Amino acid sequence: MILNNTFEEFRKLSERVSKTFFSKMTQRHLLFYLFLAIANSLLAQNKTKSMLKLPDTGQTGDFTPTFGEDSDYSINPPAFIKHNNGTVTDTVTGLMWQQADGGEMTVENARIYADTLTLAGYTDWRLPTAQESYSILNHNRPNPAVDITVFTSTGAEYWWTKDVQANDATKIWVTNAGGGVGNHTKTETISAGGTKKYHARVVRDVRTPQTVAAQFTDLGNNTIRDNLTGLIWQKTPNPDTLTWENALQYAENLSLGGASDWRLPNIKELQSISDVAIVTPSVSTTFFPTIGIKKYWSSTTLTNQPTRAWYLNTQFGITTYDLKTLRLAVLCVRGSSGNTTALKDPLSSVPLFFKTYPNPSSSEITLDFAQITEGGVLAVSVFNVLGQMVFQNRLQPAQNLVLNKKTMSQGVFQVVVRSEKGVGSQWIVFE
Repeated sequence: MILNNTFEEFRKLSERVSKTFFSKMTQRHLLFYLFLAIANSLLAQNKTKSMLKLPDTGQTGDFTPTFGEDSDYSINPPAFIKHNNGTVTDTVTGLMWQQADGGEMTVENARIYADTLTLAGYTDWRLPTAQESYSILNHNRPNPAVDITVFTSTGAEYWWTKDVQANDATKIWVTNAGGGVGNHTKTETISAGGTKKYHARVVRDVRTPQTVAAQFTDLGNNTIRDNLTGLIWQKTPNPDTLTWENALQYAENLSLGGASDWRLPNIKELQSISDVAIVTPSVSTTFFPTIGIKKYWSSTTLTNQPTRAWYLNTQFGITTYDLKTLRLAVLCVRGSSGNTTALKDPLSSVPLFFKTYPNPSSSEITLDFAQITEGGVLAVSVFNVLGQMVFQNRLQPAQNLVLNKKTMSQGVFQVVVRSEKGVGSQWIVFE
């Protein structure tokens, strides 16, 4: 498809250029320019994978006896490390965030702010993508839809992202304190003469982002794999629109591609297949040819108005909500982002306390067990965010242990220490 489109564009271009010009060009020149056109088309398919896994919405409330709503599945539940230096690390995505946003400003000033900010000793801050910004919203909470025990509440109504609407440079993708993401005119903020509070919260990469050759892979059985999240999607949406309750039932009963563990996606999962680079529709028609310009139900309820649920509008890719009794389109999903949940802190009747410093670090981190003086030998284990053990050691009580780049790679890790007395854990970050 890409090659065919490129050759056709090249043919049309050649017809618009005079024959005299082409008569002076060698065949080698023509092939060279054609090669560049094809290469650019292929490179344009590349996607950046900045998040390790797609976080869960955080929704835990039960709003229907029908199985399949958001809270019936907990996949990669939100988990954060507060560093007490103005930054927070998301242990699911691996991204580091500014804890208190930078306040209200225009999008132009937000870009300058991100480029010039020094915070916690770091200078490589940037504005997030729309999906990254959406990843930290918590749909278990009404306005603001962020965990205010992790992020400082600043009265923001919207947060700027780096993404500009594909066909209108006057509109910027923003997340909002109500839990949605959308394309808004950049003059709406107070500093640009508007009435709304648009703030800037910046992010940085703890690990080097990966480049994925293509976001989607057609598995040949009417299912599509998202190579950024690992989720498997129904290729052809249900031909009928359904109420929210019926959409839950349809998804739970679906058998497709040799699998029967299909479900209605939560709103973060649904938003993850929308591409800010395309519109009408905002989802790839190469892989989802019948996606159309429609509203698709998610399994996520609007917590402060439980008669409404969130949906994705594929015209541009916004997420918003409506009454559950309405009939909307349905696209099902299966699998989990990374096939695992984020590690939870171990529970124990006697918690063990220890210190980690400096944390985060680009070279080494000391695990200080001076406070653990009883209980015999300490078993120290370190796990990555996939739950895989990457380091193990045994120490006497009150000893210290130093982890460095010789034994650890770049990323986010959970340190678990156990003794006969109990268990304790902390998160650490290697730059």
